Amino acid sequence: MKAELRSHLIDWAQARGIVAIVDEVGNLILKQPASLGCEAMPGVILQAHLDMVCQANAGTAHDFERDPINAQLLDGWVVAKHTTLGADNGVGVALALAVLEEPGLAHPALEVLLTINEESGMDGARGLMLGALDGKQLINLDSEDWGYFYLGCAGGVDVEVRQDCEQEEVPPDYAILRFDVSGLRGGHSGLEIHLGRGNAIKLLAEALRDLSAHTELRLIEIQGGTARNAIPREAFAVCAIPVAAVSGIHEWLEHRLAAWRQRFAGVDAKIAFNYELDEMPVGKAIQLSGRDRVLAFLDVVTNGVVHMNDDFPDVTDTSCNLGVLALAQGVLKVTFKVRSLHDDRADTLADKLISFAASYQLRGYKYGAYPAWTPNPSSKLLGLCQQVYLRQFAQPAGLQVIHAGLECGLFAASHPHLDMISFGPDIRGAHAPGEKVEVESVARCWTLLKALLQELGKA
Repeated sequence: MKAELRSHLIDWAQARGIVAIVDEVGNLILKQPASLGCEAMPGVILQAHLDMVCQANAGTAHDFERDPINAQLLDGWVVAKHTTLGADNGVGVALALAVLEEPGLAHPALEVLLTINEESGMDGARGLMLGALDGKQLINLDSEDWGYFYLGCAGGVDVEVRQDCEQEEVPPDYAILRFDVSGLRGGHSGLEIHLGRGNAIKLLAEALRDLSAHTELRLIEIQGGTARNAIPREAFAVCAIPVAAVSGIHEWLEHRLAAWRQRFAGVDAKIAFNYELDEMPVGKAIQLSGRDRVLAFLDVVTNGVVHMNDDFPDVTDTSCNLGVLALAQGVLKVTFKVRSLHDDRADTLADKLISFAASYQLRGYKYGAYPAWTPNPSSKLLGLCQQVYLRQFAQPAGLQVIHAGLECGLFAASHPHLDMISFGPDIRGAHAPGEKVEVESVARCWTLLKALLQELGKA
């Protein structure tokens, strides 16, 4: 899909006489010269990313490669009820493109940098070559709270735990059951990790560990989550238990669900826990010792907020999201997203996850590290943004750092001369079905962006 989108945007740019360049890793850079009289001013880079997190509710048939997003306007918000919307970061892309075709807008030389694969590893920002950009100031359009300028963001690293688990035949007098945890809200593993929402993988592991203490449960398969940077909303497991124990499953499950609904009241009130008998033939399950190690690890391993930030109230500093789990035919793979506003804390937490996995005889690896963006309160661009915002909206903007991986940290490494800032509209529920963006806040972003570029173009 990224190639088709990029080709469409190249055609769009060429039809307007805008220079379009695709760099070695696939980023798209659009260039427009300065307006008359603004040639002497430092160039400006507008930056957003082309990809989105593709999530759909269970039972929603949606092909993100072909099907249009079913968006609705509800109470001033554009909403996709059953899938992600793509406002993260489609709105940022749209704002940058709108600048390029806005008639009469005075501005310095512009470069619009549209990166690839931000959500799946920041490959575009990571591969941006030194000297690829001429601008001296960068405006990132990937923030999700209107009224704030963001001047720092979390870095991160991924941790993957893998293991081949020994299997054995399930005894013939066992019944096959499928357990499903669903109905959770999920969400962005950075921006919403502090809200205490349920993690479907953790809850299912907790339940199966409890059940295995009361009956000889055999674990055949367990799956959950679809993206390491999204809080898992759903998970399922295929298990075998003695036929004689099946009659007690309904009561056990209802008791477990009641406890969860009390625990997550007001946070994840729609949580559901169901089971059904499966007609699949009795086959192999992982050995009981492996079952115990896997379920204990998943149940106890760190997940959620680890440390709150000392300088910015109510901002998460360091966190871990158990994002994806797959155990099938004896092959286990678990993926975590670790984030921190301090690179050393992210690295330390990743190492601890690997050590913890080793204590359960599981092998862990870390990969895909990217740096945090360190705040620069004395930024000239920040000062100008604050002045323009105050003039436009008659109130001061807030200053904030974000517990998410903006690409600015990587840009700071490849282009250390850049003065950077980030802002964006109100987006809620990014990375989960039900994602929405407030229309009025997009209009305010547009007003601010135009005013800011005109100010940056003044000699």
